[in-house]
Amino acid sequence: MNFHTRKWVKPEDLNPNGTLFGGSLLAWIDEEAALYTVVQLENKHIVTKFISEINFISAPRQGDIIEIGIEAVEFGRTSLTLRCEVRNKITRENILSIDKITMVNLGEDGKPAPHGKTKIEFVRDRLQ
Repeated sequence: MNFHTRKWVKPEDLNPNGTLFGGSLLAWIDEEAALYTVVQLENKHIVTKFISEINFISAPRQGDIIEIGIEAVEFGRTSLTLRCEVRNKITRENILSIDKITMVNLGEDGKPAPHGKTKIEFVRDRLQ
């Protein structure tokens, strides 16, 4: 799994318990999944269709640095299914896991469209 994005937990990200608000973390994950999918499918027109059970394992506190990891687990005809893990950058303690996030590729008409991809591609390989 690749951990590309890091976030610093700031006061405005906290809930009344003094830990990271789950909604903020989920917004960060959704954005990371969207960016990953846009790069993989080479199309900026994608949407989140499904997020499976979310397992909150531990709660980050103000000042913690977290990492969001995403990996592709399945290529569908019009979709890409991802897995996500979030961990503390310093302690490596697991914070959250999501087994399935399904992102859908859209055509110009805004409807699901085949993307033609079957495996992970890295931008560096496309440029060669």
